[in-house]
Amino acid sequence: MTERTPDPRPLTGEPVCLDLLNTRWNEDGEPADLFAGAHGLTRMEGLAVWLESAGLAGRFRADAATLVHLLTARESLARAVADPADEGARALIDAVLDHGRIRATLTAEGPGERAEFADPAWGPAWTAARDYLDLLTGTPGRIRKCASESCVLHFHDTSRNGTRRWCSMAACGNRAKASRHYARTRVR
Repeated sequence: MTERTPDPRPLTGEPVCLDLLNTRWNEDGEPADLFAGAHGLTRMEGLAVWLESAGLAGRFRADAATLVHLLTARESLARAVADPADEGARALIDAVLDHGRIRATLTAEGPGERAEFADPAWGPAWTAARDYLDLLTGTPGRIRKCASESCVLHFHDTSRNGTRRWCSMAACGNRAKASRHYARTRVR
């Protein structure tokens, strides 16, 4: 698809690792998957939309190999986020990370780093796994799942006091408030 294809996901703009997890969401009570035909997009079109949304479109191709590797990374990240103590999940993340490395460089601005991949199709998956490590290094306690029981989205809590509960106050937060209000008014 072109750059103008809108991203149909309800939550975008999260760090790359969480944005990859958020390629699966619930819509009208049914599971949706950007990489499996959500909103009439083909798998490759969904991949192209995600690469564009994640800022990776200029660096990596939307092809079958990239999609397979991203699905591997998504499952690994989903397990690791759900249970950080899961040794198997850590091993899966490490397996994704084995496909790339950081190369130290010297640029006109000074020291720098560049990611390198033996197979560029692993680039987006490796980037997402590496981003997860960065979140764990900085603020691991702020990687959250939406508090709504019907929502499967994840976010990085950047609120000042670290008390964000909802993927979106306009969606899940508003539904929770409305539900509480309805319950209070029924009791009277």
